[in-house]
Amino acid sequence: MMLTKKIHLLLAVGFMSQITFSQVHLKIEKNQSYFTEGKDSILTYQEASEKSINGQYIRSNYIHPLYNLDGSVLSEDFPADHLHHRGIFWAWHQLYIGDKRIGDGWEIENFSWEVATVKKKKQKDGSKAIQADVYWKSPLWINKNGVEKTFVKETTTIKVYPKQLHYRLIDIEIVLLALEPNMRIGGSEDEKGYGGFSPRIKLSDDIVFTDPSGKITPTNLPLPASEWMDISGSLGKNGNKAGITILCNPKNPDSKNPWILRAKKSMQNAVYPFPGAKAVPLSNKKPTVLRYRLIVHDGDANSIPIDEIFQNYIKK
Repeated sequence: MMLTKKIHLLLAVGFMSQITFSQVHLKIEKNQSYFTEGKDSILTYQEASEKSINGQYIRSNYIHPLYNLDGSVLSEDFPADHLHHRGIFWAWHQLYIGDKRIGDGWEIENFSWEVATVKKKKQKDGSKAIQADVYWKSPLWINKNGVEKTFVKETTTIKVYPKQLHYRLIDIEIVLLALEPNMRIGGSEDEKGYGGFSPRIKLSDDIVFTDPSGKITPTNLPLPASEWMDISGSLGKNGNKAGITILCNPKNPDSKNPWILRAKKSMQNAVYPFPGAKAVPLSNKKPTVLRYRLIVHDGDANSIPIDEIFQNYIKK
């Protein structure tokens, strides 16, 4: 009898984890795209290059704000310690065509994004998604008339799922195609080599990092690759426990991404390429595809079925 009750309870828990409470809504405007659900804000995609500090660190093509399930803001923009950091972003220090350096997308120096179009992408699973066509430009790469030429086409898809019992899923796909031959991208030119997909989130004093093996202690250098990384602490409203899990798709180039983790005043980075100090070719024929999933959740890493979510993710 007790075994039967336990089975029924497990089935109920599994069923409850799949409950959809309401519908995701998407509003695409000239400068931003807004994802909401009922009265709750989920995230905003920043399209226009209008955000700056005194004309410096001009940015676009990133996510901010990203909200916790309780409505509090999880991401940071223009943090005082690193003014170039911006919400959920993806960028690289090294940008080369042949031997010519053409800007720094991480520090936002001699570099800009032209978001040409943002359109709704049809979904069949109750989610909402946008697809943005983005062109990379630099004043260091111009035509004979002095006009900046685009050298990379980026096609990014952001897909937001309805909220489940204690979490929400957000999928991000970044497709990069060089528009010039001999294009290369790379991370920082040091032993850290950071670059690529990088959430900048608020960090509490009790922040805890967890991967499939258990609790992880950040170090100055990249940590070994793992399927996912959870960052949890008193990140919710009134200091309630909340967190975000970053899942790396195993189909990404170089398989698993190593991690740059910071407990204070910095971003978290799923490193690509690795080692980042060495720039790698970006093809003008076959796109480079990078896929990640975010789990915004209540509680800590033990509050949600991360392994199960990861297994479902890699089946897609």
